[in-house]
Amino acid sequence: MKALLALLLAPLLLGAAKPVLVPDVSQRDIEIAYSFTGADLLLFGAILYPRGVVPDPDQPTDIVVVVKGPAQSILVREKEKVAGIWVNADRTRYRSAPSFYAIASSRPIAALVDERTRAIYELGLSSLQLSPASGAVAAEQSRFDAGLVDLKKRSGLYFEDPKAVEITDGVLYRAHVAIPARVPVGRFTAETFLIQDGRVLAAATREIEIRKSGFERFVAASADHAPFLYGLAAVALSVAFGWGAGVVSRRF
Repeated sequence: MKALLALLLAPLLLGAAKPVLVPDVSQRDIEIAYSFTGADLLLFGAILYPRGVVPDPDQPTDIVVVVKGPAQSILVREKEKVAGIWVNADRTRYRSAPSFYAIASSRPIAALVDERTRAIYELGLSSLQLSPASGAVAAEQSRFDAGLVDLKKRSGLYFEDPKAVEITDGVLYRAHVAIPARVPVGRFTAETFLIQDGRVLAAATREIEIRKSGFERFVAASADHAPFLYGLAAVALSVAFGWGAGVVSRRF
């Protein structure tokens, strides 16, 4: 009987021997209005160690936080200069790529885990698992992958900070992630990873909803649910504004 009880409790005892992450975010809902200029997202939490024993300072644990936006299909075009004019040359489409990606860590990712682990958990811009729809050769595909990441970085939608996570007393952690004004709407995920000796010991996820509010929300909803009427209204408004501008110019 005791042997059977020990066998049943073994998974629980093994689970209790692993640290647990208790993460949270400062804002679970972010609303975008006409005056939205971005937001500062605070990601914080605690590390619960077995029996409350904090690891030895010579073998510290590290925290990595990854904030991802909803996946989207993206078309990337490569420009080429022909007779002094920049024109669209090659192009490739990605079936699925994060619309937003931010990674913050307590130390550089390359110093925490190996390349294989980075690829499994998509830790770092160089480890993103993009889904190209074309059958381009490896060299050409790598060039487009680098171009996509560069475009997203320049627009503030992709970035990484290897020293953004602060760990206090080996237990509490916090990190700031900037949400740009051009951020897409949708459901985001904030993933937190606890790493020690090149291994991911624990992981936890929190969800963040980013949506339009006020008049912007009404316009977006109208475009999604009644595109034909939305198009007619847009044309009518353009004609009305053009006619009004003509009347004003004639009078003055």
